[in-house]
Amino acid sequence: MWGAIVGDIVGSIYEFDNIRTKDFPLFSPCGFITDDTCMTIAVADALLKWRRDGGDLSDLARRSMRTIGRQFPDKSYGFRFARWLDSYDSEPYDSWGNGAAMRVSAAGWVGRSLSEVKRLSYMVTSV
Repeated sequence: MWGAIVGDIVGSIYEFDNIRTKDFPLFSPCGFITDDTCMTIAVADALLKWRRDGGDLSDLARRSMRTIGRQFPDKSYGFRFARWLDSYDSEPYDSWGNGAAMRVSAAGWVGRSLSEVKRLSYMVTSV
């Protein structure tokens, strides 16, 4: 998870630029967290609550993603995801983006076996 967050901050200054070089400063004072970090933290929060208390992991993920997403509304969420964040609809939002893959790393941290990681990953990305 740390790698996902650090990588997000390092890459944040290039988020909308298509750079082709590997010669760039690792940390820039202009770096910032993006929507990917916010949602990675939201998914981690849901997974930890689920591990501690049980319950419906997909519902916990939806709630946490909406709570954190609404606390950080300026993070350049994709159009469909931003619309989903502002709604109370629990149905999937039919995104064509890569957000689910960007936020799923906590499942590898919480899961206790490969099969559990796969199951948790599905549950938190199918929201």
